[in-house]
Amino acid sequence: MDKKELLTRFSSRLIAIERRAILTKDCYASEIKRFLAFLEAHDISLENASGDNLSSYISMRRNKEEIDPRSVSKAVSALRSFFRFAMDEKLVKSNPAELLEIPKRKARLPEVMDKNAIEELLDLIETENPAGRRDRCLFELIYSAGLRVSEASGLNLMDVDIEGGIAKVRGKGNKERIVLFGKEAGDELKQYISFTRPILAGKTEKSHALFLNRNGKRLSRKGIWKNYAKHALKAGTSSHIHTLRHSFATGLLEGGADLRTVQELLGHADISTTQIYTHVNTAVLRENHRRFLPKLNMAGAGKGLT
Repeated sequence: MDKKELLTRFSSRLIAIERRAILTKDCYASEIKRFLAFLEAHDISLENASGDNLSSYISMRRNKEEIDPRSVSKAVSALRSFFRFAMDEKLVKSNPAELLEIPKRKARLPEVMDKNAIEELLDLIETENPAGRRDRCLFELIYSAGLRVSEASGLNLMDVDIEGGIAKVRGKGNKERIVLFGKEAGDELKQYISFTRPILAGKTEKSHALFLNRNGKRLSRKGIWKNYAKHALKAGTSSHIHTLRHSFATGLLEGGADLRTVQELLGHADISTTQIYTHVNTAVLRENHRRFLPKLNMAGAGKGLT
């Protein structure tokens, strides 16, 4: 089996059997392509690849290419998955990747913005042109429904029920779920679909995509990231569009939503992923405690409290 066929069959397995997301499949395939080139450069056959060889590869990626712990974790996961595939295909007799350790990463609290900051960012978007009107609608929807960028990019016209305030999205692992959005996002969608999208689509509409670029094609994830970063820079706020999703989740919890509801709306497979937002709320409480406790102490001191 040559390298090209090997990568093709591995990619197919990731989608069909392991049910990985398209982005994960692309990431793993790219990593394994790099790994096979490493073996070839060191005159090592796949069958004879050892745990030490894999460790050397990871060390090379970490030290020479200076990848961060998150990328190291992805590389290890890709190798583990690939060697499971290689064993099933009878290409190797054992899985040397089982001995690789995934580096521990420090838990980082998601960055969030309050509603006022988000509204200010949205209000600064110039909506006199089609691209600006589209972006206003897009970012309002991402925030209102807590969408991932890939989910927003993948939306089609038929996926959205404006009157019902619901949309069908395809999340990680190509799993479908129903999300809800508010009246403001609905109003923006009506405006965009009725007036702006036809301009972007041009005379001969071919795409079923909801959000289009200036060429009438589906707006890509990279396009969304780039456009958001431009508007965020102007607003002087976070340039990471995922902040909108984080803010959506945190806002729900602060409003009294239970963790299971937030998990369902976000499309998290494991509730432990959702639980990080409870730590965000705790961080907010700590900050408010630090800011306001001195005032409370001063007020209490006048009443003889200790």
